[in-house]
Amino acid sequence: MRPGDTAYGMLGAMTEQPVTEGHASEVDDLSGLADLTAAEASAFLTSVTEVASGSSPDTALPLVTLALSQVLVAGARLGAIQDVVPEERFEPDATDDDADPLRTGLANVFAGIDDYVYVIDPITSSERADGSITNDLVDVAVALSHGLKHYATGRKLEALWWWQFSYLSHWGDRGLTALRSLHSILAHLRLDADDEAVGEAEFDALHP
Repeated sequence: MRPGDTAYGMLGAMTEQPVTEGHASEVDDLSGLADLTAAEASAFLTSVTEVASGSSPDTALPLVTLALSQVLVAGARLGAIQDVVPEERFEPDATDDDADPLRTGLANVFAGIDDYVYVIDPITSSERADGSITNDLVDVAVALSHGLKHYATGRKLEALWWWQFSYLSHWGDRGLTALRSLHSILAHLRLDADDEAVGEAEFDALHP
């Protein structure tokens, strides 16, 4: 059975009835949203795979930051709409691809800057935990890939349900936490400088 009763219990409060043929316009809208989300998920996977390959180390950090930012917009869109409930309350078994090669490649790219500390739930407590940019990116990639498998078989509502539920329950949080860490790294790289370098830059700017 679907992780169903728990997942649908959380997501089914607003939409208790499944989408049927009687809701043609709603189905059309959701079909279009599924197409858009699938394209955004595929773009993220392409970017992360490219970064993990190590082919462009100089652009890896900004590329993965941009890709993560864009796919989180897709997630926020799903989080803002009415809950998606497909017609069938049963999810066929799906085998996710082996994520180890992606994890290994990303770990090599982010060696030395991968680990961070974060607040687990800033609303309910101040408890902290250790995090990993690599693990977060892999979690996002696996969740998006799982939805793409449903999409590829024509199960668009199933894909949307999965993307929406997993965004709210897991990959949205992991993506946002990773993005915060990536932003911090970028900020330090771009803004941190010793006093001598800053002084030389100011002198050059004042005396062209």
